[in-house]
Amino acid sequence: MTEVFRAALLMSLSLLASCDGGASPTGKGATAGAAAENATAASALEAAAIDAGVVTDIRSTPPQGLYRNRHEAGRDSLCIVANKEGQQEFALEAAFGENIECSGHGTLRMTGDKLVMNFARSACLIVATYEGDRVSIPGALDLECRTLCNQRGSLEGVTFARVSREESVARAARGSAGRILCPS
Repeated sequence: MTEVFRAALLMSLSLLASCDGGASPTGKGATAGAAAENATAASALEAAAIDAGVVTDIRSTPPQGLYRNRHEAGRDSLCIVANKEGQQEFALEAAFGENIECSGHGTLRMTGDKLVMNFARSACLIVATYEGDRVSIPGALDLECRTLCNQRGSLEGVTFARVSREESVARAARGSAGRILCPS
């Protein structure tokens, strides 16, 4: 339902952006006014969707918790917890078949709808998209991120669906080798 609504929202926004609301813009001021009206309409539409529960309000939904995807090649896991200083920490692993995997951990900070993942002992920095119920890693990453993977593995395009908002569940989650996944 969420994906259908988002597609409709994007289509509505593109229609709003392409129309001028009946005005005849003759200069930059008129164009800026139309853009402001479109932004206001988009904000109202998004607010209505959040109020209806169709779209998650990521501003009020912290990323802490456990995210997992099971697939025929294995299981991908991501846990996010807060440390004693209140800083976000994460650990992840992704499987791509027999002995092909990626794993890493580090610190995380949220910026808008993005999660900036800074991997420990690596120059890899990933800016993932956070949707409240899902974390998606972009399809193109810096070459340094390849050091987190063996063989032909890559974190490019990996998506993790939230399975729990509870930090205790994230802290108890076990990785593929049976050890605790998230830092304690």
